[in-house]
Amino acid sequence: MPRLFSAYVIVDWSAAAKPTTGADSIWIGVLKRDIRFRMAFESYNPPTRAEAETRLTAILDDLKKRGERCLLGFDFPLGFPRGFAASLSLPGDEPWRAAWDQLGKMVKDKADNTNNRFGVGSEINRRMTGGPFPFWGCPPKDTLTTLQPKKTRDHGPDDLPEFRHADLAAKGAASIWKLYYNGSVGGQAILGIPFVRRLKQARGEGVKAWPFETGFKTLAEADLAGVDVVIAEVYPSMLKPQGAPGEVKDLTQVRTTAEHFARLDEASKLGALFAPPKGTAADVVLDAEREEGWILGAGA
Repeated sequence: MPRLFSAYVIVDWSAAAKPTTGADSIWIGVLKRDIRFRMAFESYNPPTRAEAETRLTAILDDLKKRGERCLLGFDFPLGFPRGFAASLSLPGDEPWRAAWDQLGKMVKDKADNTNNRFGVGSEINRRMTGGPFPFWGCPPKDTLTTLQPKKTRDHGPDDLPEFRHADLAAKGAASIWKLYYNGSVGGQAILGIPFVRRLKQARGEGVKAWPFETGFKTLAEADLAGVDVVIAEVYPSMLKPQGAPGEVKDLTQVRTTAEHFARLDEASKLGALFAPPKGTAADVVLDAEREEGWILGAGA
């Protein structure tokens, strides 16, 4: 069985409000063949999201020119908990795409990393509940009537779920509603989804977002005909990566995650990872495909 991919690009994202490098900033890890056709790793640490977009565009352009299909993993959710699009009365019959389009309209992310992620969370709260829920978490100076620094209440039976099915399967994944503080993926998702959307729009049908456009199923070569890039959500902490002495943790995570998926692909085991874990209920599969997405390898 040939590999499904010949390159593995893993992005550790950041919602930083100013240019930053080193720990807790954006890291892009690229595992691809060198001129001797051996797998070789390289990394980039752009200080802003704008520079990351430029760098990633160049990486994908180069791989396409070489005819190499790429697995592109981002470490933030690509979808919201089930019911998100309906609660905002978003149009269309693809809730995930409606959410992407809505964020594309709302998010302002400037070249120097200043952004309106707290304003977006606050406005979505206003439209959904009229209060500081379900999004929460911000610096005190960004406090608004509809966004508070701390969580104001727990999720009840009539609220949107706190976690997606994949977050529970991954054990330890944070809730997308948390916008600030350590481990907050909410801010990253608000700024990251419009970035992924632009990437997809620029490349057309050659880019597929899993599981929304591929189906939540085992992927084989035939499923990827004409596809240059498969975008997936990854969660490097699931792998408990061990770094080299002095290596920045984020760099360790993108490197070891890329190597992990490459090893599985070499052993013809990666395709099966795009399918639901054994015993997953049909409604969970449908939620993942239509709105929530899934974390590659969660629950496997």
